[in-house]
Amino acid sequence: MPRSLKGTRIGLLAVATTLAMTAAGPATAATDPVSHVHFVSHLNMAEGQRPENITLEPGGAADVTFAFSRQVARVSPDGQVHVLATLPAPPAGADTPALSAPFLGGIVRAHDGTLYFLYATGSSDLTGLWRLRPGGTPERIAALPADSLPNGLALDKQSGLLYAADSVLGTVWRVPATGGTPAKWATAPELAAAGFLGANGLKVHKGAVWVSNLDKGTVLRIPITRHGAAGPVETRATGLVSIDDIVFTGAGDTLLAAINADSEVALVRPDGSHTTVLTAADGLENPTSLAVRGTTAYIASGAYVTDNDPNLLAARITPGE
Repeated sequence: MPRSLKGTRIGLLAVATTLAMTAAGPATAATDPVSHVHFVSHLNMAEGQRPENITLEPGGAADVTFAFSRQVARVSPDGQVHVLATLPAPPAGADTPALSAPFLGGIVRAHDGTLYFLYATGSSDLTGLWRLRPGGTPERIAALPADSLPNGLALDKQSGLLYAADSVLGTVWRVPATGGTPAKWATAPELAAAGFLGANGLKVHKGAVWVSNLDKGTVLRIPITRHGAAGPVETRATGLVSIDDIVFTGAGDTLLAAINADSEVALVRPDGSHTTVLTAADGLENPTSLAVRGTTAYIASGAYVTDNDPNLLAARITPGE
């Protein structure tokens, strides 16, 4: 997740240029095991439709957060956008950590259609975990510190617990889906920022919480112990400069990683090696998040740096081991 569009464009372009110079050379188009890339929707940049995170509906629609317009929206399979909710604006003088502007981050869907998402404003009355029940209105169900930047979000459907990556405080928070007081589930140097943002994307997978670190270009695995505590942090991949969100391609540990500044998606294998499988040639514009259902991967691009075409792409994938 990149910097705010307000007052940081020049800094973003400089960061993007530096990262592009240090990253591996790009592929020119979709590379095996990814194929059949197509646009689901070209979003409206003028209306603030820059997607930050994505979760999927059973009928084929995608629910997204629009980072800086404070909106949760549904994108239909034919590309139509319907705004589900707009969150309250923060009070005057509120300053979101690292970004300045209010920020809508991770979003997940429960089996009953309830949406959970993270909102950061720099104010204690709004920052935290929010819930939107079908046909209802958004409500905050867990407060997070005003100096936090909750970003990636995942639901452990077996335990009914939500995990949230805090990009500024270098923390993974845990909170019941019913709401309540968040617990600091994991804090470690590997989760910390190194100049801008640390812990970013987050998924629960095979008894562990997996987290990306944008500044450090790493993928981390944190085991969930038998008593629910966080085990030692394991670094599973490195060299993924400007990594944003991650998603697993199947039941194994192979995953896709959104490489934001370079407008790429990387395939990361269980041994930590990685290759570029999608690039700007496929339509990516600063990809922010990914979701997978079956053999289809969805990739949302916020166009924070390219400032051209925020969009939602879909592609066919072969599930990895």
